[in-house]
Amino acid sequence: MPQADRHKERTVNIEFNAVEDLSILPYPERFTLIFITSGCIKGILNQRPISISAPGVLCLAEDDHVQILEKINVSAQSFRYHPEFLNTVTLSETKEHFPSAPRIQTGISLFQSKHLYSGVPRVTEKAFPLLLEWFFILGTEVLAQSDAFWVCRIKKYLIQILGLLEELNRNREQSPVDAALDYIHTHYSKKISLEDLTNCVHLNRVTLNKLFQERCGNTAIGYLLLHRLKVACELLTHTDMSLNDIASATGFEYDTYFIKQFTAKKGMSPTQYRTASRKFSIVQ
Repeated sequence: MPQADRHKERTVNIEFNAVEDLSILPYPERFTLIFITSGCIKGILNQRPISISAPGVLCLAEDDHVQILEKINVSAQSFRYHPEFLNTVTLSETKEHFPSAPRIQTGISLFQSKHLYSGVPRVTEKAFPLLLEWFFILGTEVLAQSDAFWVCRIKKYLIQILGLLEELNRNREQSPVDAALDYIHTHYSKKISLEDLTNCVHLNRVTLNKLFQERCGNTAIGYLLLHRLKVACELLTHTDMSLNDIASATGFEYDTYFIKQFTAKKGMSPTQYRTASRKFSIVQ
């Protein structure tokens, strides 16, 4: 059932199941994230066999064809949301910097059957604790609705979950750069030094930066900054989080440093970006 917002007169088209029994899939009019915390499942997804062992994630759109053939000691949770849930902020029609009807793209590939690894994204050992924490927070926020900004916080964590799963999916074959990318995508909200990355992949800084330049067109720390700003852009456009909260969520120690780096890279301040990417500012 959709959530009745206790703080505002509106319906929020999301659901969270702390215990997902996998018996009614897919859910109509929903994107569904199923987080398998123990056991394994086997089945058929869009005419291809799947096997998911914990920790794992199954991503389903309403038009997917899924058949669960076997469940072995499975524990799972699910979060479901209407495809328009992340687009409820009225967006800008400014043509200089944005398309006429910009839509959030984070996570879309996870639900598109044309993508090779859609439906069953890769989950690594490093990513698992973070995903578990974020799923727990999603469930807590849905049940508690602790203040008027609960929907905003859910959007924040959902954007981060979808972004992490997409980044992990892009890097299924592990190399030193993949391992460093994995570390960045799971730790970008915390302080990361070049030494942290070199220790992670057991390379010196010169070699790591050379490999990053060849693969990503940037140094390791340069890539980290761009990734943080990418997440910040999503949060600016699709939530009403304060600049200080966005800075903290994306790994910037001070909001002043976040504003300086954002302005230097994007050619406008975070506030200008937020204003330009919306037609109206709506409190979430």
